[in-house]
Amino acid sequence: MLKLISVQQLQMGMYIHQFCGSWLDHSFWKAGFVLNNHEDLRRLQRSNLSGLWIDPAKGRDLPAPDEAQPRTPEAPASPSPTPVPRASMGEELQRAIKVCAHSRQAVMQMFQEVRMGQVIQVQPVNELVSMITGSLLRHPHALISLARLKRADDYTYMHSVAVCALMLATARQLGLPEHLVQLAGVAGLLHDVGKLTIPDTILNKPQRLSDNEFEQVKLHPEAGGAILRQNGAVDALVLDVCLHHHEKVDGSGYPHRLKGEQISLFAQMGAVCDVYDAVTSNRPYNRGWDPAEAIQRMSTWTGHFDQRVFQAFVKSVGIYPVGSLVRLESGRLAVVLEQHPEALLTPKVRVFFSTRSNLPLEQSVIDLARVQGQERIVGREAPGNWDFKELDRLWREVPA
Repeated sequence: MLKLISVQQLQMGMYIHQFCGSWLDHSFWKAGFVLNNHEDLRRLQRSNLSGLWIDPAKGRDLPAPDEAQPRTPEAPASPSPTPVPRASMGEELQRAIKVCAHSRQAVMQMFQEVRMGQVIQVQPVNELVSMITGSLLRHPHALISLARLKRADDYTYMHSVAVCALMLATARQLGLPEHLVQLAGVAGLLHDVGKLTIPDTILNKPQRLSDNEFEQVKLHPEAGGAILRQNGAVDALVLDVCLHHHEKVDGSGYPHRLKGEQISLFAQMGAVCDVYDAVTSNRPYNRGWDPAEAIQRMSTWTGHFDQRVFQAFVKSVGIYPVGSLVRLESGRLAVVLEQHPEALLTPKVRVFFSTRSNLPLEQSVIDLARVQGQERIVGREAPGNWDFKELDRLWREVPA
């Protein structure tokens, strides 16, 4: 099983599976080797990497607890964070509305300051990520579901908020330590900052982009990297996601056509989260995909995502994410209200329409985990095939 370690924990004989950071932060062409050279060890210890993944099955493992150096009184163990009280979906939706509104305003102000030539301030970004984290800890799906609903005029800002939340959820699903979960959120919030250099006429164009316009858009990762480098306090992992969230594991991405293990874990996470939010959001030229449809389609793409990261992402949002339109075995249609914490195939749903009579039904909420053997989901439905009004209202009206 892979382990994430700090550079300071690195020892001779360990198999380096993957670097956590940008290729700009170290002098190694790629990972995937046993560390057996003392000069390589010194080079890594002097690098700007914040961590790396080792594979104990292929090399040396971390020392067992009884082999580790005892902790001195001057370096006591950090206290465990205070648990955040869990809220119901309905309760957290009400709070998440306010968190989304505040986040939108904060990101808009930050981006406006960047346009005026000011350097991004790390502290306000960390505070905003902590606020979003608090919502996810109270309920993991409320804010993520709300952030998917965007207006055309706030897409850029809310896309950053949504990717931040998705990165936090995926990082936690992967079992990363808290300081890296926080960095994942910061990376999500800042991953598209380079789009500030793209003309609004292109970003907000109501038709599909021309080839030339798309080539201009493809410049935004490196433009974002230049913006982030203006503040030396921005972590290398954050910069890496900004630069490489459009890379693909088969090497067909941009801007550097990185391939496979050349792409860091964080950049692989950024790729999945960025695409999911983009394809599920309504745009001037295209209606967003249903969340479950997006998961299904993305799962069929070859050479795009790292599968370990994609599977962790799916576990964090669900096979049928909140807001998905599904068909039940009884022929009824329902909207997914809430995930079951342990069974991805049995969410809580709101039934509202019969495909057999082609008429609306009296709405009712069914916990599919409690009626196994009596009712189940048999497929996804594309909302575009039905003329339902205010479909999103059905999942937002969850009892507190």
